[in-house]
Amino acid sequence: MPHTPPAPPTEAAMRRALKRATDGKSLDPAEAATLLAARGQDLDTLLEVAGRVRDRGLEQAGRPGVVTYSKKVFIPLTRLCRDRCHYCTFATVPHRLPAAFLERDEVLAIAREGAAQGCKEALFTLGDRPEERWPAARRWLDERGFDSTLDYVRACAVAVLEETGLLPHLNPGVLSWAELQRLKPVAPSMGMMLETTATRLWSEPGGPHFGSPDKEPAVRLRVLDDAGRVAVPFTTGILIGIGEDLAERADSIFAIRRSAREYGHIQEVIVQNFRAKPDTAMRGMPDAELHELAATVAVARIVLGPRMRVQAPPNLIDDEFGLLLRAGIDDWGGVSPVTPDHVNPERPWPQIEELARRSKVAGFELRERLTIYPEYVRRGDPWLDPRLRAHVDALRDDAGLADENAAVRGRPWQEPEEVFSSGRVDLHAAIDTEGRTGDRRGDFDEVYGDWSEVARQVRKDPGRERGTEDERGRERGAQGRGGPERLGDDLRAGLRLAEGDPASLLEPRHEDAAMALFHADGAALDELCRIADGLRRDAVGDDITYVVNRNINFSNVCYVGCRFCAFAQRERDADAYRLSVDQVADRAEQAWRDGASEVCMQGGIDPKLPVTVYADLVRAIKARVPGMHVHAYSPMEIVTAAAKAGVSVREWLTELRAAGLDTIPGTAAEILDDEVRWVLTKGKLPASAWVDVVSTAHEVGLRSSSTMMYGHVDHPRQWLGHFRVLAGVQDRTSGFTEFVALPFVHTNAPIYLAGIAKAGPSWRENRVVHAMARVLLHGRIANIQCSWVKLGDEGATAVLNGGCNDLGGTLMEETISRMAGSEHGSARTVAQLRELAAAAGRPARERSTVYGQPVRR
Repeated sequence: MPHTPPAPPTEAAMRRALKRATDGKSLDPAEAATLLAARGQDLDTLLEVAGRVRDRGLEQAGRPGVVTYSKKVFIPLTRLCRDRCHYCTFATVPHRLPAAFLERDEVLAIAREGAAQGCKEALFTLGDRPEERWPAARRWLDERGFDSTLDYVRACAVAVLEETGLLPHLNPGVLSWAELQRLKPVAPSMGMMLETTATRLWSEPGGPHFGSPDKEPAVRLRVLDDAGRVAVPFTTGILIGIGEDLAERADSIFAIRRSAREYGHIQEVIVQNFRAKPDTAMRGMPDAELHELAATVAVARIVLGPRMRVQAPPNLIDDEFGLLLRAGIDDWGGVSPVTPDHVNPERPWPQIEELARRSKVAGFELRERLTIYPEYVRRGDPWLDPRLRAHVDALRDDAGLADENAAVRGRPWQEPEEVFSSGRVDLHAAIDTEGRTGDRRGDFDEVYGDWSEVARQVRKDPGRERGTEDERGRERGAQGRGGPERLGDDLRAGLRLAEGDPASLLEPRHEDAAMALFHADGAALDELCRIADGLRRDAVGDDITYVVNRNINFSNVCYVGCRFCAFAQRERDADAYRLSVDQVADRAEQAWRDGASEVCMQGGIDPKLPVTVYADLVRAIKARVPGMHVHAYSPMEIVTAAAKAGVSVREWLTELRAAGLDTIPGTAAEILDDEVRWVLTKGKLPASAWVDVVSTAHEVGLRSSSTMMYGHVDHPRQWLGHFRVLAGVQDRTSGFTEFVALPFVHTNAPIYLAGIAKAGPSWRENRVVHAMARVLLHGRIANIQCSWVKLGDEGATAVLNGGCNDLGGTLMEETISRMAGSEHGSARTVAQLRELAAAAGRPARERSTVYGQPVRR
């Protein structure tokens, strides 16, 4: 069906929208679309409003009247691309190029010329994954030992940093969360144009993006969000005049605003006008008219607000510099005295002196900036990797802009130095006696993103709506207070399956029965727990097991911004600390003397830790205590360290196993459903990456636990999905040693303090989750562990009679839950664990980490 654009706005609609904008009221997408059509006097009014918003933002930033630009070189690393955009002259075919890629020496020659001219940015632009379409690209990479285009991008970025001092800005197209992690240490900023959210321009034949897999709007929006999760200062923007209507254009602006608010990472938004080019499928398409561009810039400025930096490329606007400044831009983008604009080669850059003159005529001072904007330069962690700090500091001034007199020269790109002890290193003990210094970290209002946007994400979750409406009847039918005859059909079916064919409840055909069990209460819940306890007896007998172990959290410095975590601190926060390798080894040795057979090591994603520290810690412990089992490093730690090291997860795990690592904890799982995961964790690895890490660990001989944290912003349908994922991994690898249910501790959790998460799971939910873990994982994972730290003695005793067979460990020091507000202490003696087992009416037995006999001394 042909697309029908919305009717032009009426005069009354334009007046209303202009009045709301003039009065400083928030616009909705319909009002924004109306204003995009402003012309004549209406446009003048719109530009006046946008200019005021821009001016307020510059004053807030401490640079009133200053517009910026970046002095750069343009490095077209490859012009091959797997996409087929109908307006692009940058992408071409192999026989039109001397080689598939620029050689490293060619890249450095461009960068050196730029450094000699005082440039400070190396803009890497390239096609998306050309090796997936062009055999010539695949051969070129293979011949030089690179697995992918992104591997080569990373290598060239490091070379530019070390040999020229220019700061790379990377535009390699669509990237995954893991790929962003891998490139962040080599580039202060990255970018990718959103272009448009109009899916029809991608999905329908004849559309400008048809046949281009990387131009699907949903894919590009995911990249924007992933860049925020990884804390990459990111450039994006829209391309206007490619066939989108005004409502679609407004939707694109609002989509950028949503991501920027949620993660705070979008450093600039480019509003670029389409200019037709010969030898393209869209050569006959009219150019986007410049007053249309001005209206779009103005609407973007108003919608995105004063803190956003808004840019229009100066070589695409003819002589309308003043018009675009009136519209609210505060940045001219990258301008090169050395290289052409390879994407728009027919339109040369203006001379920097001319750009300064034109800006001055309009009342503005032109200043040079770096590729990373001043706000992110000044904040440092988590936006700027420590390996780039010296490179950026060498070129910045006190305000975070460029020092125009700085010497541009190469500097080493290297790991942080040796880890030294710092901060509140006694927190593991003091948390029980003195407590934490405050209930939240110092950057509470910014590190987690915009809390109102986070709340909106929770409210729009359709599964949550089902859980509160459609399933209320199921919950009422699951009460069972009058005996089995009062149970609903789904619940009766669920209980029958739980007793006779428990694992089948994971199958989609039995989903209603499984959901009824998750809502069981009263007599029905008692019956479910009885069944679960019988399955436990069949699987592992009556012994309640425990391990004598010590937790060692070697650093709590972390900037990932997990919204549930009360453990993570900024380096300068009062409760922050970092242990040295020797201190960790000392604690392991002391634990061995106290009877421990295991140390469990995890830490924050600390940007100051060298990637070598993970293997160094394992080696140090094994050197001190050869018989100690080292159970260490969450999937999040593994995937980020591997990315920083520039190696695969498999290579990284193989190296750790060679260093002496025995098993890994299956933490960082939270809920393996990205919809709730991104609300809960902000920057933690996606569910697919968690599955990849634990599966790879199992394949290289490192078994793991499995976990689920519940009772926050989740609902039972997501619990069921989580158990399905775990079952699938176990079917493939058989690598899970146990499942650990982790009730959310809410007291000091940021997402609870912000009023979004509930106050942890109910007592009913605790019982049902532990019982359902036993039922759903029966025949796959034999050991179901409860957390005495989170449940307390009474809670642990109850779930031990409802399907659980393991108490976990003595811990000796437990800081993470205690920082969150758990009131059940940070250690248990062997005698206390045995008393817990006795309270449950069963014998206790010490075990090893993998549920064998503990090590003999």
